[in-house]
Amino acid sequence: MMFENLSDKLDRAFKILKGQGKITEINVAETLKEVRKALLDADVNYKIAKSFTDDVKDKALGMNVLTSVSPGQLMVKIVHDELIRLMGGQKTDLNIKINPSVILLSGLQGSGKTTFAAKLANFLKTKKGKKPLLIACDIYRPAAIDQLKILGEQIQVPVFADTDNKDPVAIARKGISFARENQHDIIIIDTAGRLAIDEQMMNEIYNIKTSINPHETLFVVDAMTGQDAVNTAKAFNDKINFDGVVLTKLDGDTRGGAALTIKAVVEKPIKFVGLGEKMEAIDIFYPERMADRILGMGDIVSFVEKAQEQFDAEESMKLQKKIMKNQFNFNDFLSQLQQIKKMGNMKDLISMIPGMGKAMKDVDLDDDAFKNIEAIIYSMTPAERENPDLLNGSRRKRIANGSGNEIQEVNKLIKQFEESRKMMRMMTKGGGKNFMRMMANANKMRK
Repeated sequence: MMFENLSDKLDRAFKILKGQGKITEINVAETLKEVRKALLDADVNYKIAKSFTDDVKDKALGMNVLTSVSPGQLMVKIVHDELIRLMGGQKTDLNIKINPSVILLSGLQGSGKTTFAAKLANFLKTKKGKKPLLIACDIYRPAAIDQLKILGEQIQVPVFADTDNKDPVAIARKGISFARENQHDIIIIDTAGRLAIDEQMMNEIYNIKTSINPHETLFVVDAMTGQDAVNTAKAFNDKINFDGVVLTKLDGDTRGGAALTIKAVVEKPIKFVGLGEKMEAIDIFYPERMADRILGMGDIVSFVEKAQEQFDAEESMKLQKKIMKNQFNFNDFLSQLQQIKKMGNMKDLISMIPGMGKAMKDVDLDDDAFKNIEAIIYSMTPAERENPDLLNGSRRKRIANGSGNEIQEVNKLIKQFEESRKMMRMMTKGGGKNFMRMMANANKMRK
């Protein structure tokens, strides 16, 4: 789970103020010493960590504590606001207003750049209704062109490649002409991975940029490299003056230093984060939502957005009518599980729900978390799934044997199902007003 270690250490730091009647210079200094240590352990640059805690201290000591707010809560609020500021304040959109818009990707070898190129194409196609073209400009690694073609097939986005050509500038130009001829409105150019110290390769990416004059240049970097990622970003920015940063592999056991400090060092926003191997595992970077997650507050807005992407509005209304008539059954339950599974990594999803991240921290919750439940439901007959009231003792025993479970597990699932059914029915009472109010609130949060 991203930032797990940092979240734990910050939580321990805030506990110093728990039970304190007011903020004093002594207890603030003690808390911020632990906050600074947590940031340094997360591979945040010392100078930035010190500046951050100095700013927090000034704000904390300059505030009068409200009677309804404890010193600990106030400190969390101040740190939260400073984290947002440190990471850029607000999300920054891609500059893709011109048709066609050209996006140039740069980055180190092994940063996940080629995979991100395909993820971005998929994102712009499915979420923004664009018609993207991928251009393969890595002339040094034939496997990179093959990889891009395979990924392009997966997401049904064409890839322009000219394997006989050894000039990446010429390939990029030809690809852009091809895109214009075929009415593509987004062009994403994947370039060769390079080392910041490799002057020849750095000149090459500079030449590509100056020749094609892209509307957006992104620097792709592996978040797990910590402070090295920040240093490399600075070297690239000095050479090509990119527009934004993409942090890949943020779902790993990353220390988080890159996400927290890259904006402060290069003064360029983080625009996207990569959160896994799947083509859908890409998110716009929201500093406020990231600060929420770092401080264990969850990220319910992102959770709702992911849910709305998977749940069809028409199907949801049909489901609501079934719930109101008390006709919700195990077929519906199974369908809902399948939709939840499509939303992404289970542990990451749970961490988005306020309070659940810490509660589930030590639980081994993988993507097969629902396997046991599915096995029990699949062991039911179609009639039993349609009408759960049929599930008497002998039927439950047969289901337990068929699914390889103890009878207690089957009883537990049926009990949980009945409780869920009652709760959903309560939510939809009064002509579904409560349910519709919840949906309206979710839509407001999304906007």
